[in-house]
Amino acid sequence: MNFSISVVNKGSSLFLIFLLTIILAFTGCDSKVENAKKKYRVATDATLIPMSFVNEENKLDGFEVDLIKEIARVAGFDVELINVEWAGLFGGLITQKYDMAISSVTILEERKKRMAFSRPYLQSGLALVVRKDTNGVSSMEDIRKQNLTAGAQVGTTAYFFLESFPDIPKKGYQLHGHAVADLINGEIDVAVGESSATLYYKNQQKDYFQKIKMVGNILTEEYYGIVFRKDDPELLQQIDSTLNKLLGNGFVDKLHQKWELGRAAQVPSTKKAG
Repeated sequence: MNFSISVVNKGSSLFLIFLLTIILAFTGCDSKVENAKKKYRVATDATLIPMSFVNEENKLDGFEVDLIKEIARVAGFDVELINVEWAGLFGGLITQKYDMAISSVTILEERKKRMAFSRPYLQSGLALVVRKDTNGVSSMEDIRKQNLTAGAQVGTTAYFFLESFPDIPKKGYQLHGHAVADLINGEIDVAVGESSATLYYKNQQKDYFQKIKMVGNILTEEYYGIVFRKDDPELLQQIDSTLNKLLGNGFVDKLHQKWELGRAAQVPSTKKAG
């Protein structure tokens, strides 16, 4: 009888070990799922050096690329950056192709009706660019008086700004670079765009940069923000909290220096709300 009991006890022990192994296996799987990092799809129009561009290694690079990667690292999630043409940024975000967008997007009340914005991470503005040999042009009034033709990228604040001057001849372009090319070729007299856009030519197309110059004062005060869908407030709150940390600890200032933004763009005060 003692032998029989030993066999039963041994069998019971083996069964309990087997059962415990199964439980731990499933618990381990659940733990891995819980510990897996959330990955967000981030859209960017990689055509503006040094903000967001494709580098010589065919990888996305720039101020905004560095910024969103650091936000992800500090917040504890992963990001998949996707190069998207400007015209598809907002539509793709709203239709949930992307979770957010970072692409020098100016925070506008009109845009706030459809989308949500993070607090600002950069302050910029619009600037006038003319040919190097152009004199006597430093303001919109000069353009009006001389009946000059101005060009800007459609769908941007630069073109919206031009539209507020109905008596100034204007031409729309799909890319700011196309407007600058036409400017150099004499097809238009002035190109209007983000002040930071001149950094592209300074850093990457020195032949173009030798033929153009930025004139006058920065025309507008604009702030760039990361864009979200309105139905994702938790993600927005997480990004804002992380941005506050990076603005407060000097990381964004270091990026400003790294990418040599100069007076073309400034790091906003930590007190500035979006």
